[in-house]
Amino acid sequence: MRGEGAVGWLSALRRYITFVAFANLIWEFAHMPLYTLWETGSAGEIIFAAIHCTGGDILIALSVVMLSLFLFGDGAWPTERKVPVFAGTVVFGLAYTIFSEWLNIEIREAWAYRELMPAIPILDVGLSPVLQWIIVPLAGFSLARALPTVRRKPVIVDA
Repeated sequence: MRGEGAVGWLSALRRYITFVAFANLIWEFAHMPLYTLWETGSAGEIIFAAIHCTGGDILIALSVVMLSLFLFGDGAWPTERKVPVFAGTVVFGLAYTIFSEWLNIEIREAWAYRELMPAIPILDVGLSPVLQWIIVPLAGFSLARALPTVRRKPVIVDA
């Protein structure tokens, strides 16, 4: 028999990823003026970049939440072990983002910040992408836990 805990964590994970996908799409378009592409790119290039980056954000979000669930979660998540999973997700997301921003700005020169982008001293990465990986996941987890879970009838599986 499939228990209610399985439905609970799966529903929460689905809500989390759905929210994170849409929120990152909005964030990518909102902070695009902080990158040089805003001044140098065509409308099509800007739209493509925002959608492309959102795809990467979704993959990062899936990876870090699954890693956090693997390392810190249990079958009762999100009812139990929520703080370690939330913290792990944010820390892993931030670590990847800081590395990726550094790699793509300093080493690969794949993109660049405009003077409008506030930078974090010492790390020399933009504040907007760092805030993105704090605010969006925390809002996503809050939403995933706040919405009621749709309960289905338990399914009995014959062994």
